[in-house]
Amino acid sequence: MVQGTETGTRVIRLAWPDVGPEELAALAEVLASGFLTMGPKVQEFEAALARACHTEHAVAVSSGTAALHLAVLALGIGEGDEVIVPAYTFPATANAVALAGARPVLVDVDPETMNVDPGRVYDAVTPDTRAVMAVHLFGRPLDWEALQSAVPPDVALVEDAAGALGARWRGMPCGGLGMLGCLSFHPRKIVTTGEGGAVTTSDDALAGAVRRLRHHGIAPRGDFEIPVPSTNYRLSDLHCAIGITQLARLRELLAARRRVAEAYNERLQGIVQTPSADEGDEHGWQAYIVQLGDRDDALAALRAEGIEAQIGTYALHRLGAFHDQGPFPGADRCFERALALPLHSRLTEEDIELVCGALTRLVS
Repeated sequence: MVQGTETGTRVIRLAWPDVGPEELAALAEVLASGFLTMGPKVQEFEAALARACHTEHAVAVSSGTAALHLAVLALGIGEGDEVIVPAYTFPATANAVALAGARPVLVDVDPETMNVDPGRVYDAVTPDTRAVMAVHLFGRPLDWEALQSAVPPDVALVEDAAGALGARWRGMPCGGLGMLGCLSFHPRKIVTTGEGGAVTTSDDALAGAVRRLRHHGIAPRGDFEIPVPSTNYRLSDLHCAIGITQLARLRELLAARRRVAEAYNERLQGIVQTPSADEGDEHGWQAYIVQLGDRDDALAALRAEGIEAQIGTYALHRLGAFHDQGPFPGADRCFERALALPLHSRLTEEDIELVCGALTRLVS
């Protein structure tokens, strides 16, 4: 809880990155080294990420959106191709497909899990389908086996694991399940670099393509050559130094969020629909999302009491960019009912009691 700067009210923050002296020391080390970008910290961070995701490669990039975009480009997806995307997700998932010139094909989600419905994925596959952007939404692992069974082997499965670093499906780390995985290190994620992302893969050719595409398309050879134009999606050593420190504490950071999630579950069970993971899976707890009726009223009331809350995420077919698709009743239900509660390591037992008490009063 923090003091409001204008009103003097007490505010319970929605998110608060778990950073401190270790991150400051890591930044100071980089500043003293003179290598501010594309130096040794980038490679060190990438190696640690690959180990965490059980992949051969990880390529650090400037954001989670950049990771998604480069994953699509590395697969050679473009005009005339289709990529299946959940109808309920952050817009970056579909934007990356559209930016590559391909068509995002929206597919409805299971309103209980809020993840894409594999049966509907099966129905959406056409001869033009090149890939599925499979989102582990809010850190809940998607049923990977069901998804694999839903698509032909020539359709690439790309994980949007932006909020799922540390999550596990049947003991296997999210971010290492698909042909490519895409991570985000935004401040609301469990591991943050301020801004940043990464692409993970065990395919040497795809890793090489992502490395070229993040750096203007420059081919790694003796002379200067750009066979295919690209952009600058590099991540600096300053960002990676923070990420190295954060990643070393991944289990600790996840445990801190799990503590809060379990406290919420205990107090809110039977009052609102609380989040969970399938048996044998480990939730990543990027966000704590409940579902309830009159979500907008609850959101306004919590904010009025100094409790920062937010909607879950977006029903893409309600946005102008993707309004030509639908209907998607599962996505509509999630969008209208999902509410994000404060979730970070600084929350005290008193904060949790205040949040749960306020929400209980509102729905009782």
